[in-house]
Amino acid sequence: MAMPGKTNSLTDVSGIAVGQAEAADAKTGVTVILPDSRAVCAVDVRGGGPGTRETDALEAHTLVDAVDAVVLSGGSSYGLAAADGVAAELGASGRGFALFDMPGVPRSPVVPSAILYDLANGGDKAWGANPPYRDLGRDALAAVSSGPVALGRAGAGFGAMAGTHPGGTGTASLVTGEGYTVGALVCVNAFGSVTMPGLDDVYWAWPHEIDGEFGGACPPAGWRASPADWGAAKVNPGVRENTTIAVVATDAALTPAQARRLAIMAQDGLARAIRPVHTPFDGDVVFALSTSARPLPESGAELALAALGSACADTLARAVARGVHAARTQAV
Repeated sequence: MAMPGKTNSLTDVSGIAVGQAEAADAKTGVTVILPDSRAVCAVDVRGGGPGTRETDALEAHTLVDAVDAVVLSGGSSYGLAAADGVAAELGASGRGFALFDMPGVPRSPVVPSAILYDLANGGDKAWGANPPYRDLGRDALAAVSSGPVALGRAGAGFGAMAGTHPGGTGTASLVTGEGYTVGALVCVNAFGSVTMPGLDDVYWAWPHEIDGEFGGACPPAGWRASPADWGAAKVNPGVRENTTIAVVATDAALTPAQARRLAIMAQDGLARAIRPVHTPFDGDVVFALSTSARPLPESGAELALAALGSACADTLARAVARGVHAARTQAV
């Protein structure tokens, strides 16, 4: 039977560590996902207002076949600088891509990233020409751990809003019946609602909940949603003022093309947990990482990939609800 891993977090995928850093006064933060060694990575972008870095390099036909880290950040376009700090530190340690080794020529760390909009959340953003994100990226990298991941007001989700509820960082994992591990980490700043209309304690992701991990509430028997009722969605969304950004990972060995399929299927997890999602106001992005610890079966690899994609979608839906549920219980 499939069950969560030891910590019910992305770090249950062997070879994946996570670090987070926040600027509390500015109500913003950064989350770094660091594989032990360079990992296959792909991305799927669905929202109408995305903000990303190095995602084009992840196409299966490009020269880059692995990444050194993935960065999720608040701060809108300013937050893309968080990856600069991470890349600088990784390059200084000798990590990165190189066509050839030559004395005096540094490697080029590949650090794709995505950002969410938290500039108007009431935090002190009077940073002038010195936004904090490069330093926050360094701090988050320095804090990486393979242990439990903080939920709610942490990392890139520190200043987020999920509809009209506090948003935040969520994570979950699943060990499949075949022995593969999948994990998800998400920073929820969605336009849409994560709870059902008129049922403020019931999350859209409730059918996928395991052991009451986000409150255990269910809708009453016979409950139906009106197609026109979005519940606790944001009333006056602005373009690029939202966005849910996520990373899913597995220990299954995947090619770049297979990792792209995993990212595509994982996006369904956002649709299971947020209503509406992938709107013109969101910049929804999902990265997929493979640590390649366990091969897919020689016979039936496509079916195994489909099962992994389905597991990632369910796990991402759970991560969304866990992050918001935690944030709602934390003092602002």
